[in-house]
Amino acid sequence: MSTGPGPEDRYSAASGNPKNANNNGGYNSGMIVFSYIIGGIVVWSLIGWVLDILLRTHWIVLAGAFTGLAGGFYLSFARRFGPTGSKKADGNTKRSRRQRD
Repeated sequence: MSTGPGPEDRYSAASGNPKNANNNGGYNSGMIVFSYIIGGIVVWSLIGWVLDILLRTHWIVLAGAFTGLAGGFYLSFARRFGPTGSKKADGNTKRSRRQRD
């Protein structure tokens, strides 16, 4: 019985899926990382902006932008360093069906 997947089965959004048959993983991975980071900045800046209006402050929007930046980087690289039972990008768990039964 295997102890689980090895390091070759772990990949992040930044490195792409090495088993991708399309061989365009570099471009797709870059777009994924870009969208995570920009999306995080935009969403959390908007949340900070609303909180700034409600609380009559001027600094929460900046804190939201930095939170979104950090969250985008985390989402981009979290799969590489995650636990062995985490899901891959395709939604399948790393364990095989035979190991689950």
